[in-house]
Formats: sequence, structure tokens, C-alpha cells
Amino acid sequence: MTTIDTPARLLRLLVLFSARPTWSAGELTTRLEVTTRTLRRDVTRLRDLGYPIESTTGRHGGYALGAGGRLPPLLLDDDEAVAVTIGLRELSGTADPTLGEAAVAALTKLVQVLPSALRERVDTLGEMTIRMHRTHGPGDGQVTDVGVLMALARAARRSDRLRFAYRTGDDRTSRRHVEPHRLVSLRNRWYLVAFDLDRDDWRTFRVDRVGPPVVTGFKGVERAAPDAAALVAEGVAVRVYELQARIRFPVPREVVEREIPPTIAVIEPGRRQATSTTVVMGGDLDWLGRYLSGLPFPFEVLDSDDIRREVALLAHRLLGHPPPPTF
Repeated sequence: MTTIDTPARLLRLLVLFSARPTWSAGELTTRLEVTTRTLRRDVTRLRDLGYPIESTTGRHGGYALGAGGRLPPLLLDDDEAVAVTIGLRELSGTADPTLGEAAVAALTKLVQVLPSALRERVDTLGEMTIRMHRTHGPGDGQVTDVGVLMALARAARRSDRLRFAYRTGDDRTSRRHVEPHRLVSLRNRWYLVAFDLDRDDWRTFRVDRVGPPVVTGFKGVERAAPDAAALVAEGVAVRVYELQARIRFPVPREVVEREIPPTIAVIEPGRRQATSTTVVMGGDLDWLGRYLSGLPFPFEVLDSDDIRREVALLAHRLLGHPPPPTF
């Protein structure tokens, strides 16, 4: 058997328990290349360190990492460490003060022990990411690959051109050739803002729909870049919907901004000190009517007729009146 010192052997044993909580004694002695007696001693050492390892005897006996006990050290691979760091950064900026402070403390401890290569990955992601107003909602089952996310962040930082396969919402796949600009974190998703070289325009891409990116070896061209957060907000609030409406509110822009997040409506440019504000928003008829009726200020539907009709129907239902005549 290969001789391995005790600390290294204990670490390997912990890695095995991290991968799968339950093992037979035979499996562990084979994996570790040790005798049953040595395995029992190692398990005892881990228990003394606070790891709640349970044992069972008999034909189907073995060892299992149980719950409880004092918190032992965690073993994270590179992607797991980056993911935990991302999560703590998000939590520190969005949670209530108690959880936020705890997240900052945990993040500080984690960053201090990160190897330099991992710390560089985390710093790159932080530098290239814009965090927007977060309104948590149910996910759609799509998972963001940390490796893809980091590759996009590195390419944006280095101005590298990329090629990747992209799957659209209707499940069509196409090849994209882009110059990455920024990543935007919004709700439960990440978005890439990049210049699409084949379409000669700026585009946004959901990162969970991006295939493994390939660096082409060419650098991006310096060009005027858009407001990445505004571009993503416009896509989420307006461009993904077939039905869009222009609404005017008789209140200043800052009042609208306090009540309507950028992921719901895009505010059109207006004069300084203007007393009214016009927005564009998208959605289905029922949702638009209900959302507008719940705002704390009046509104005027500039277009379309479908929205006007829906709002009129909703108003008559709320007042108990018969439906209005057809427009």
C-alpha cells in the first residue's frame, strides 16, 4: 500500500464524504488504500475534530456523515468557492441589515483565504458586473454555469472577441460572434451585454443560454458603449413582449422612478423640470391594466387602443358599471 501521511489521508477522507455522505468500510479502505484498523482510527480523529461521522455494523454497515455537531471546515472546489463568493456579495447588498452584515463578515473571511488565482477570478467578475434592482422571483429551472460566467467576465476585461452557441427563448440555436462589454446581474439571472459583430449592433444575452465560449484570438475594437444596465432593463421591460404601450403620467420623472422599477418600464427622455413623464412598458393586456390601476397617480394611455379598452373595462368592473361601448 502507498504510504500517505495522516493529515493528507484525513483530507482525502473528508473529500470522499463531501462527494457522497455514505460509504461502506470496504469502499473507503479501497479508496484510501489503508487497513480497516487505520480507517477506524481516522474516523475517530475526524470525530474528535467535530465531524459528526456515524457508523453502522453488519453486512450493510459503513460510515455516514451525519448532521449536527460543531461546524467543521468546508472543502470547496474552485467553482464552488467562486459561486459562494458571488452569492455572499449579492446577499450583502440586498438583504436586511442583520443578514447583510453577516454576509459581509463571511465574505471577508472567504476572500482572505482564497488562493491568488481564485481571488483574481472573483475580482474580474466584480469589476465586469453591474448589479441592478433585485426583485426575486421564481426561476425557470435554468442554471448559470459558473465556468461560462467567468469566461465571459475575463473576455470582457481583456477585450477578447468570442464565439459561442446561443439558445433563444423559442429554443432555436445560432452561432454568435461578439465583443463582450459587461455582465448585468438582475433578479435571478445574469445577462451579457456585447456588440454582435454579425448583426452590427449591441445585444443582450442570457448567460444561462450561452454555450461554452471560445476566444478567437482577436481583440475588440474601441467603440461607444451603451448603458449596459439600461439596455438589459429595456429588454426585460419592453422588447421581450409583443404588446407594448406608451403611458404618460402627470408627475415629474423622479416620482415615477420611485414607484416603477426599470425592469417594468423604460422612461423616455424629457425636458428638465418637466411636470409629466412618458414611459414605455410591455406585457399582456390583463397585467398592464391591473398594474396601471394600482399606481398612486393618474395616467394617460397614449397608445395602443387595446390598452385603452382594457383599462376602460377594468374601471367599469371595479365600479360595478356595465361594460363601455366598443371603441
